[in-house]
This record gives sequence, C-alpha cells and structure tokens, in this order.
Amino acid sequence: MPGSRTGRPPVRRAVRRPAAPRAPRENLLLGLYLRARRAWDRPLTAYYLILGGSLLITVLGLVMVYSASQITALQMSLPGSYFFRKQLLAAVIGGVLLLIASRMPVKLHRALAYPILAGAVFLMALVQIPGIGMSVNGNQNWIALGGSFQIQPSEFGKLALVLWGADLLARKQDKKLLSQWKHMLVPLVPVSFMLLGLIMLGGDMGTAIILTAILFGLLWLAGAPTRLFVGVLSIAATLGLILIKTSPNRMARLQCIGATEPKSGVADCWQAVHGIYALASGGLFGSGLGASVEKWGQLPEAHTDFIFAVTGEELGLAGTLSVLALFAALGYAGIRVAGRTEDPFVRYAAGGVTTWITAQAVINMGAVLGLLPIAGVPLPLFSYGGSALLPTMFAIGLLIAFAREDPAARMALSMRQPRFGRKRAGGPVRGPRRWNTMRRRAPVARSSGER
Repeated sequence: MPGSRTGRPPVRRAVRRPAAPRAPRENLLLGLYLRARRAWDRPLTAYYLILGGSLLITVLGLVMVYSASQITALQMSLPGSYFFRKQLLAAVIGGVLLLIASRMPVKLHRALAYPILAGAVFLMALVQIPGIGMSVNGNQNWIALGGSFQIQPSEFGKLALVLWGADLLARKQDKKLLSQWKHMLVPLVPVSFMLLGLIMLGGDMGTAIILTAILFGLLWLAGAPTRLFVGVLSIAATLGLILIKTSPNRMARLQCIGATEPKSGVADCWQAVHGIYALASGGLFGSGLGASVEKWGQLPEAHTDFIFAVTGEELGLAGTLSVLALFAALGYAGIRVAGRTEDPFVRYAAGGVTTWITAQAVINMGAVLGLLPIAGVPLPLFSYGGSALLPTMFAIGLLIAFAREDPAARMALSMRQPRFGRKRAGGPVRGPRRWNTMRRRAPVARSSGER
C-alpha cells in the first residue's frame, strides 16, 4: 500500500450507504387515517363526544344568548343581562337533570316513560283552558308559572314520545310482535297523533314537525316495511298540506324560502331576509363578539329562533361551521350508541333522541339559511328558552347513560384509576388494557327490564 506524504497510512473513509427511501406520501396519509380510525373506535369515544359536544354547545349558546339579547332586554326596559340570567338558571337546572339522567339505570328510565307521557298530555291539555294557557306570537302553547317564568308543555312531549315509544317497541320486540304491522302501528301512531293534535290546537306546527320526525325515526328503527312507512308519511304529508293551505301565515312562510327582498310578493319576509343579511355581513371570522348590527331591532327573535344568524354575523363562517360540527359530532355519537347496543330499548331511545336533536337543528339552521320555511323552533341547547333546554339536557343525559352501558365502555370506565388519593382496593394495579375496537357485542341480549 503506497504511503502518504506524512508517512502515515491513508485513512479509509467509510463507504456511504445509500439513504433509506422515504415512505411515500400515500403511506403517511394511510397511517394518519388508521390512527384516526382507531381513536374514533375506542370504547369511550361516544361517551366523550356526547358529553363534550353538548357542554360546548350549551356554553357557546350562553355566550351568544348574552350577546344577542342585550338590545332586546334594553328595549323592554329590562337589565341587559336579564335573558342571560334566566338562561343560565335553566342551564344549571338542566345540568342537574343531565347528571341525574346519566346516573339512572335503564330500568328506571323505562319506568318513567308512562308517568312522563301522562304528565305531558295533562299539561298540553291545560294549555287549551282559558285563563291557564297563554298565547305567545300567535301560538297558544304556554302556561304561566308566576312572575316572568313560563313553561311550554309541548317541549316535554318530545321527551315523552321518545321514552314511551322506545319502551313500547322494546316490549313488543321481546314478544316478537313487531313482524305484524298492526302491533307496529298501534298504539304508537294513535298516541303520536293525539300529541300532534294537542300541539296543533295551539297552532305550533314547528313542534309538530319535530314530533313527526321522532315518530318516523322510531318506525324506521323498528324495521317498518317501506309500504307501511310510505303510508304513514303520506297521511302526515296530507294533513300537513291541509294545515298549510288553510293558514295564510304558513303560506307566507313558504313564499319566503330563498327570498332576497323584505317584501316578496304579498308575503312579508323581513325576518328571513335580515337573517341572510346577518350571515352575509359576518364574513369569514365575523365582526366580533357583541358587534352585531342586525340585533339592534332589525332581526326579530335574535336570541331565540334566529340566534344562528347572530352567531354568523359576530363569529363568521368559522363560528357557524364550529356549531355545525358540534351538532354533527353529537348526531354521530347518538347513532353510534344506537347501532352498537344489544338492548332494544336503548337502541330505540338513543335513535329517537338523536332524531329529535338532529331534525330540530336542521330545521332551525335551514330556516336561517333560507332553505326551509321558518318553523319557529329553537336551536337545541343553543337558543334562549328554558322549556326547550330542560328536556333536551335530560335527553342528553339519556345518551350519556346509554353510552356508559356499552360493555366495552363499562369495562374501560371500571379500569380507570384515580389520579389522586389512594389506589383502588383489590390487589395490585394492572396495566392499562388496549382496546382495538368497540364493536364488541354481548353474546346474549340483555333486556333492560319491562314494566
């Protein structure tokens, strides 16, 4: 080996190895997708989505109620925080109801179905008695409780129909009677029509639409055949058309769909058009919290039915899409709870609650966007109104209780260790158990009990 000029042997340089080929972008995206899918498939995903999503919607709703109602309160010679304080009180009471409902066993929920139905029917009948029922915005569907507090019994009728209908269908499924169309329709459809009749006596067609959606949701979950489903839908659609044709106010609301001028023909579309103005002026990130212009007397019902429009004006497209995403997550979690249970009552009740909240949110947002007629229904958990907030939060508690009843979720909750204090008794602490999927079903269907 020839020497170097210094007399030292030449230093051998390490042979450079070719760099490892980078993972293709497709594999990276696939890995992210698989990780996200595993995260969504964990046992407690539905539980956290329902709890977190509902609380975020409620808190954001309180903020927007305070912002949207200040001008209305001042115009009525009331303190600026008047409506906010009432909504905050309703949210606190609703939080207690949510906690109670989430801790109640399924058997107790089934036992409450008939008392809640009887109480709702009794209160809805009281509304029609002169001197007891009150008329608000042309609808006779309120009862005064004294002072400034009122109650709308039809809101509790939604919860009553969900619980009673779920218990009825579950008992009939246990007896294998749902294969007969008579048992599927009777007495579910007649009782639903009785509730709809009591509501329509007060002229509240918006709430009647929500109850109809709950009825169709229960029938669909029960496996109603297409011809039966179409038959009930045809009857409801015919009655709806008759009610719309015989009411000039409802016909005017239909003419305001997609209106861009406050006066569309003979119809007064002031509220619908100014709702579009509020959304259009919000831009991408809005004009700022509390900086809405439309709430200064231009937009009627800014803190109730059209609070979504004020949200779009103050928080922009980002704010409205955030609210929409929260409702989508809540709906997904409800469908997941209904689809992964072996208990028929849990499946029907979870599906009914999900149909109720999702349909009401779609109707409210569609009316604000000018895609649907204004039905006069609030945005669930978001709009001002204690009568609507209390039963909705109780229904959210139902979903939380059902999400905890899943076998995988129950085991995951039981294995959680407290962060502070003493460790749980019962031997050494075991390591965390890895869950790959939530799609574990009980080997034998466990009934939640019958009345």
